[in-house]
Amino acid sequence: MKKTSEFLADLRKKDASDLSELLTGRRTELMELRFSLATGALENPARLGDVRREIARIQTVLNERRLAGSTAE
Repeated sequence: MKKTSEFLADLRKKDASDLSELLTGRRTELMELRFSLATGALENPARLGDVRREIARIQTVLNERRLAGSTAE
């Protein structure tokens, strides 16, 4: 995984549709990881936390843009 600052810089360069696709992919990955955890097949449990934090960062960037757009009007 990239460092947080690099990951955020990459997120901020993407447009909203790319971020939405990335968010959907990460949510799907989280669901699959949770399923693997429940079945006992998860090899790296730390990945759960990583994916959750990535989802939160993506949502934060989307929310920043939404708030910036509403104040610009």
